[in-house]
Amino acid sequence: MRHAAIAFVLFGWPALALDVENRVDNFELLDHAGAAHELHYLSDMRAVVLMSHANACPAQADAVAALNAARDAYESGGVAFLMVNSGDARGEIAERAGEFGIGSPVLLDEAGIVGASLGFTHAAETLVVRTNDWRVAWRGAPGGLANALEAVLAESAMPAAETLAAVTGCEIAYPEATVASYSDTIAPLLADNCVTCHRQGGIGPWAMTDYNMIRGFSPMIREVIRTRRMPPWHADPAYGHFANDRSLEPEEVRTLVAWIEAGSPRGEGPDPLAELDREWPTWGLGEPDLVIDIPPYEVPASGVVEYQYPRVVNPLDRDVWVRATEIQPGDRQALHHVITRFYTPNPEAEGGFGRRGGGLGGYVPGSVVRQYPPDTGTLLPAGARIVFQMHYTPYGKAITDGSKLGIYLHDEPPKYQLGGTTLVNTKIRIPPHAKAHSESKSEVLERDVLLYSLLPHAHYRGKASDFVAHYPDGSSEVLLSVPNYDFNWQTSYVLRNPKMLPAGTRIVHTTTWDNSTQNPANPDPDREVPWGLQSWDEMLFGAVSFRYLEAEETDSSEGFARFQGSSAGE
Repeated sequence: MRHAAIAFVLFGWPALALDVENRVDNFELLDHAGAAHELHYLSDMRAVVLMSHANACPAQADAVAALNAARDAYESGGVAFLMVNSGDARGEIAERAGEFGIGSPVLLDEAGIVGASLGFTHAAETLVVRTNDWRVAWRGAPGGLANALEAVLAESAMPAAETLAAVTGCEIAYPEATVASYSDTIAPLLADNCVTCHRQGGIGPWAMTDYNMIRGFSPMIREVIRTRRMPPWHADPAYGHFANDRSLEPEEVRTLVAWIEAGSPRGEGPDPLAELDREWPTWGLGEPDLVIDIPPYEVPASGVVEYQYPRVVNPLDRDVWVRATEIQPGDRQALHHVITRFYTPNPEAEGGFGRRGGGLGGYVPGSVVRQYPPDTGTLLPAGARIVFQMHYTPYGKAITDGSKLGIYLHDEPPKYQLGGTTLVNTKIRIPPHAKAHSESKSEVLERDVLLYSLLPHAHYRGKASDFVAHYPDGSSEVLLSVPNYDFNWQTSYVLRNPKMLPAGTRIVHTTTWDNSTQNPANPDPDREVPWGLQSWDEMLFGAVSFRYLEAEETDSSEGFARFQGSSAGE
């Protein structure tokens, strides 16, 4: 959701402009090629060079040449090189990067909060940051960069920081306006985007109940926004539009962070968070038509719990069409995920059940109710056996998990059966200490389909993931890119508008893992990691949800154009 009333903030923020002694706060940004970069991930380097970048600035060409020369000379000695652009469009940046031979990532500071906090006022301003304390060792023009790096690497006296006059780049124009009102802008923005989780009984670790809570947590809010841990949305906005997008717009980020950096002023007016009178239903769509109690399980305080597979027979005496499902975990800390499947009854088959009939949704961190696309559903036969795959992770306290499955039914049979496929590669092997190891799995569609959603799944070492469609005519399209995969948030990305994929399309799902010591979640960087169900092993698993298109829907040019008219997710 978006809040319309945004009051922008005067950028300049003198209290935050860095001098030589200032510490650089952590941040994460995407670059012009779509890769994610977190500053503190570079702690294994000896220094990081940050240079401000502006496409149209005449001084940029000489600055890039100096930066490229420094990179060639010092990168192997433990120096990382990044550029920060706080104003230009991504496509234009990528085009200029090719023209000028930029060899370093250009980070997209769309909200302007990183460039401003670094004190960048002109293009080509350059900082050398020591990674042992994340403080600025030197600031100046690109011409002085080599001497500064020599001093940092030799741990000798630093050359003096240069004056602004030494930097000949163009002035950077940050947006200007007044500090936002807590009552009119900040609180409504938080209510629209954050309170769903950060409330009493929500999955957030603290509740946004009033101004005092927000002010107390303001430094943390600033940190998690700068590092893109919150809001929990990890899709690259360059590819597709998604119905469940939880991200903030750049102007919203700018407004919220600037309000915090101005001291989180209370100002005049009521406190909308304290007065928030919103009903939070136990179930996302109200009371389900059918609630199935998953057999309880005693989770020990410690140790390894093998996957559990409890079974329940559908208690209904008639076939029904499912339109939505939701799993409510009994204990959110212990229950890592749930996957469901069901088998149709067959008295002649061994055990009384025949072929696999489909799934009834699941649960992963951040899950909400799963609503099937309009006019679609899953047929659940009377007496079907429902099997639950339950993954528990002990957390120091013995508990009894009693999770539930809620099922919502169609009143009438829908027009279409919901289907899909999974792209799974069980042969993956991730080398020890690999920072970015990638493998893929693909499948060719035998019929025209209407694509609804995509879900990438990996474990602790997951770093990035994407789905790419390679069409029969030789063209290709990125359907989804997740450059900063987070194991704590297993999101199903639901296309805002379903997309037709013609028969013969090859869907390629690629995952990249980080098995290095720089990955703080890595259980064992010395290990070659295979496929496995437990979280210390790894997975390449991509779920693709679609329905088959009937011939009459695509035979006519008009019908075909109806589905071809939008790109992925648009």
